[in-house]
Amino acid sequence: MGDPKAFLNIPRQEAGYRPISERITDYSQVEQTLNTNSRKLQASRCMDCGVPFCHWACPIGNKQPEWQDALYKGKWKKAYEILSSTCDFPEFTGRICPALCEKSCVLKLSCDQPVTIRENEAAIVEAAFREGYIQVQTPRRNGKSVAVIGAGPAGLVTANQLNQKGYTVTLFDKDEAPGGLLRFGIPNFKLDKNVIDRRMKILAAEGIRFEMGVEVDVHHLPKGFDAYCICTGPPVARDLSIPGRELKGIHFALEMLAQQNRTLEGQTFAKDKLVNAKGKKVLVIGGGDTGSDCIGTSVRQGATSVTQIEIMPKPPVGHNPATPWPQWPVVFKTTSSHEEGCTRRWCLASNQFLGKDGKVTGVEVEEVEWTPTADGGRPTMKPTGKKEVIEADLVLLAMGFLKPEQPKFPENVFVAGDADTGASLVVRAMAGGRAAAAKIDDYLTK
Repeated sequence: MGDPKAFLNIPRQEAGYRPISERITDYSQVEQTLNTNSRKLQASRCMDCGVPFCHWACPIGNKQPEWQDALYKGKWKKAYEILSSTCDFPEFTGRICPALCEKSCVLKLSCDQPVTIRENEAAIVEAAFREGYIQVQTPRRNGKSVAVIGAGPAGLVTANQLNQKGYTVTLFDKDEAPGGLLRFGIPNFKLDKNVIDRRMKILAAEGIRFEMGVEVDVHHLPKGFDAYCICTGPPVARDLSIPGRELKGIHFALEMLAQQNRTLEGQTFAKDKLVNAKGKKVLVIGGGDTGSDCIGTSVRQGATSVTQIEIMPKPPVGHNPATPWPQWPVVFKTTSSHEEGCTRRWCLASNQFLGKDGKVTGVEVEEVEWTPTADGGRPTMKPTGKKEVIEADLVLLAMGFLKPEQPKFPENVFVAGDADTGASLVVRAMAGGRAAAAKIDDYLTK
């Protein structure tokens, strides 16, 4: 522990975002960075708790106190070595992870100023790339091969872990480039795709074989491999089957997000296939991070207005006694996209889509009430009869994904990430990838 009093004398300092007037004109990353000295001071705030709840909360078991101490002392290489021992791709989690660790930090409990763990993580891995600490490692091959189906976070981690153990790994994906939702779901203003490409070049140089643009039927897996890992993510977005669903202008969130990311890579789309918010009144149905990403994208595309509705009640502001520390707090959250211009409403159920000449013009919504149940389970929803119409030229459905149902696989086939658990966080998918790789290694070496 470098400075036992730092948490008393140094306040939490976040890097913050670029000015709204500037960032909504482009798709560059919105988050800024601190200078080296300020970043080391932020790392010094770590208390090196006797029971590190940050470590407890992290799905991949990052050793935050250890690498915070190394960062504070200026030992950047050591900090990266500790960090990379548990996290395969900290350049991803350091940018997009919701930081479960920070919400369980003791300083979150004591003064609501947790250590800037996520930002510190991103600073460490960027220093590692900049200083050349990250070098191509060529493992000695063990003569066995594994096919990984799906090149999202879980698949990439599974492939990386097995490749490091000496397996010949082939990574298949239906898309034209690896990354899964990292590439085709998360907007560039949150995760620049050059960050993904930089790591993919290293993985390819280390021997992982990429077979992109290949649709693999999990019922008929490619032959010639000793083991397989299914990492295909959650394939089906949750739909809203109400009258008027067939109207034009109603799309799943990923249709827009993936198309915008591909457009930035130089791809073009026919006018009748284009999902664009320019000059439109946009309604986002769903209050999660995907909905937030739709808001930021719509603003950048030139929407005249953006409204986000959620069927659940508005979360408490600041503190929620139902989710006490060190649990993840279910509280009101404002993202960088919300700051850029959006009307947010809660307790609204969608009854029907309205349209004219085959195109959506609005959505009839109804206010609902939620009544707690005696057993503490999910509250009961009751319509109130208070209806209204929200005008919209473009409706984006961001209500999550259905949990995939997997067939019974042979013993040499494993499942990881969202394909196993249902839609969750990137960091949890990465944890699933590490667990699957360990199981595959155990299976092939027993």
